[in-house]
Amino acid sequence: MIKDIATPIRTKAILEKYGFSFKKSLGQNFLIEPNVLTRIVDHAEVTEKTGVIEIGPGIGALTEQLARRAKKVVAFEIDKRLLPILKETMSPYPNVTVVHQDVLEADLKQAVSDYLSDCEEIMVVANLPYYVTTPIIMKLLEEKLPLRGIVVMLQKEVADRIAAKPSTKQYGSLSIAIQYYTEAKTVMTVPKTVFVPQPNVDSAIIRLLVRDEPTVAVQNEAYFFQLVRASFAQRRKTLLNNLIHFIPNGKELKPLVEKTLEEVGIDGRRRGEALSIEEFAKLSDALDSALKEK
Repeated sequence: MIKDIATPIRTKAILEKYGFSFKKSLGQNFLIEPNVLTRIVDHAEVTEKTGVIEIGPGIGALTEQLARRAKKVVAFEIDKRLLPILKETMSPYPNVTVVHQDVLEADLKQAVSDYLSDCEEIMVVANLPYYVTTPIIMKLLEEKLPLRGIVVMLQKEVADRIAAKPSTKQYGSLSIAIQYYTEAKTVMTVPKTVFVPQPNVDSAIIRLLVRDEPTVAVQNEAYFFQLVRASFAQRRKTLLNNLIHFIPNGKELKPLVEKTLEEVGIDGRRRGEALSIEEFAKLSDALDSALKEK
């Protein structure tokens, strides 16, 4: 039986052997509690039919747990200093491929085709670096990859924003974007004490199951997301004020915006954070059409 990587003793031995030092700029925090890793894989429901995309494998602690259950794992690692370590720690697992690339620059559709084409389903499972969590999740969703879902560990505060409901201070454009594409649920919180080096904040594991169809149907997806972002641009301002700043020549078009809000039954004095995703969809379609017709 191969010893788990994610124990304090084994992690320390691997890091010392390679003289590895953590880079703060890469948000490197390695897990040293195998039970947490097992539960991440459990929540992702990884089986021998699953192909897994992992982001930021570090020294391979989660990768190893995934490899034991998945059909194949492709792991994207940006830090070239970790490649020789991963070569050693992953040597018992022929179903793992490590790709030295920034996942934000990677062609993920091509990666799926190259490495995971014979898998029945694809999951993203990762302990994400805190500083790039949101761009990574949005890339995964916007590229319309053939995913069953995403199970990631991230900063608890970001997990709260992702799963937030309207009229809460955590609710924002990220909550709406994620809920547009997926069904989101925080499945577990993870204390900062199970990492080296210890981060300043606790983490959470969030599960995003990709919807067959988006939550709402909109005529123009790009415009919908622009309008949502604009509605939260200045949270203290009313929806009407934010929309006037968002629309070119907004001050001149204020009567048109007011009329459109009235037609869809939304009070312009409300704030963006009070609107549901359905209300944003209605407003987006109506405003897009009204501005094209003017």
